Amino acid sequence: MSFEVAADAYNRFMGRYSGPLSSDFANWAGVRAGERALDVGCGPGALTRVLIERLGVDAVSAVDPSLPFIASLRQAFPTLDVQLAVAERLPYPDDLFDHTLAQLVVHFMTDPVGGLQEMGRVTRPGGTVSACVWDFGGERGPISLLWRAARDLDPSVVDESALPGAREGDLERLFHAAGLARVESGELTVSVHHEDFEQWWAPYTLGVGPAGAYVTGLEEERRTALREHCRELLPEGSFDVTAQVWAVRARA
Repeated sequence: MSFEVAADAYNRFMGRYSGPLSSDFANWAGVRAGERALDVGCGPGALTRVLIERLGVDAVSAVDPSLPFIASLRQAFPTLDVQLAVAERLPYPDDLFDHTLAQLVVHFMTDPVGGLQEMGRVTRPGGTVSACVWDFGGERGPISLLWRAARDLDPSVVDESALPGAREGDLERLFHAAGLARVESGELTVSVHHEDFEQWWAPYTLGVGPAGAYVTGLEEERRTALREHCRELLPEGSFDVTAQVWAVRARA
């Protein structure tokens, strides 16, 4: 899989879902004016933008291991504290933030428990650590239909359902394993309108993430078969994609 892609490619692929999710996630985390927040695994900045709107650019920091994403955010917000870093090694001192958030990131961490521990380390005592992951295990993620179609054609396909935090209760388990206190879990729902099948399909050909890598790695004949099977599974004309995330928050 790869996230070393242009910010625009990511926004077309996942940003169409993560953008609408960001406001609800910030609400669920309890982000309020006057606080300081860190966006861990910020990507091109869907959640970062919401945090800046609520807290001001001087009260927001962001990190991501993808240089194209960091460059895009720096161009959009020249004064933003945005750094190239992974969740497991955050470049900040202890007890700095009121909120440390990871939107659609934990399942891609090399060490999810270690990443959550780092998030707790940089959050002040009594502050909030929050994360959310698509419900791939329950096939309720926004790209679950693509994986369903792929498995129909090839049962050996390895999808994203076994990634850390992507099944019911698993993200909460990771929070407990990280030693975080007062762990609370919930679900958030996103619904996104698509004008037609091609608008839905085209971003999968950009090579973003595991799904994009899978699609672009197929030979042309198999990719065409997958595209047409997806078309069969989706309604004709315009349609909505509704997806759920597992959300967990805790005290540092």
